[in-house]
Amino acid sequence: MSLQLSEVSFAYGTARVIQGLDLDVAAGEMVALLGASGCGKTTVLKLIAGLLPLDAGSIRLNGVNVSGIPTERRRIAMVFQKPLLFPYLSVEENIGFSLKLKNVGSQEIAKRVRDVLAMVRLEGYERRRPEELSGGQEQRVTLARALVSEPDLLLLDEPFAALDETLRVEIRSLVRNIQRRLKLTALFVTHDRDEAAAVAHRIAFLSGGKILQTATLRQFYEAPRSLEAARFFGWQIIARGGEWLAARPEKLRISDGNDGIGATVEGSVDLGQRVATTARLESGELIEIQHDPPELVSGAVIRVAFDNKGVIRFARPHGAANSSQ
Repeated sequence: MSLQLSEVSFAYGTARVIQGLDLDVAAGEMVALLGASGCGKTTVLKLIAGLLPLDAGSIRLNGVNVSGIPTERRRIAMVFQKPLLFPYLSVEENIGFSLKLKNVGSQEIAKRVRDVLAMVRLEGYERRRPEELSGGQEQRVTLARALVSEPDLLLLDEPFAALDETLRVEIRSLVRNIQRRLKLTALFVTHDRDEAAAVAHRIAFLSGGKILQTATLRQFYEAPRSLEAARFFGWQIIARGGEWLAARPEKLRISDGNDGIGATVEGSVDLGQRVATTARLESGELIEIQHDPPELVSGAVIRVAFDNKGVIRFARPHGAANSSQ
């Protein structure tokens, strides 16, 4: 089941959140929708699921415009950040609840519940209540509840955010493996670059209400197409004349001569083999430089140089203020 969003727009009152957004997800592909907190990622999922009405544009599943189709008829399942399980129902009752509402036979419900419990590795937990589960187990039940309906499209809204690091790694691996085994089309929302790369085939970067670039993590690190993407993916931004220069931290160096740009050290951290120093350029930008030990003293004046070969240049609109990290 392919997904296509064309010129999608939405506003909360007078606040335009999504404007002219385009996105394509191929059948069987998982795409991560990545962006800063508050940029509208969850809003996009709600528009796709039919929980919010479009102001403009279209949403198509396998080429069919579903913009006017009610949520319950879209064959879309959504997993939220919080499990949202019914506390008075057992695990198997929570998972089979939606099937019961659709008047699916009890034997079929029992089979499907058994199958998805095996899929999320929770065999033997059928009779437990949510209060008897860990956070990771609750999220597995939520995933099973989404899968049991056999959706055409799976939407995941930062489903690992409330889990500790060990559980996040475990659950995201489970989600990735299930998605690829079932060849489910999926859209995964996160603000974490590493998480997006660990789960998805491609990353769609959302900023300013639009998808600015869809690519692999390596492509974002090597060739961001916009200043916003460069900044989000860790490039250091330097204002110089009529343009912005973007450089990877490892491409910057502290000059031992008169070349480069003047800067004042604000902090320095020993990372082991390398030192990460933050410094404020004369033009106002805060940058990070990775260099050999020792650490630099806060307040020290240095000069920052870079190799022009590793720099990407972006036009600087007339009158634009200096950019700071």
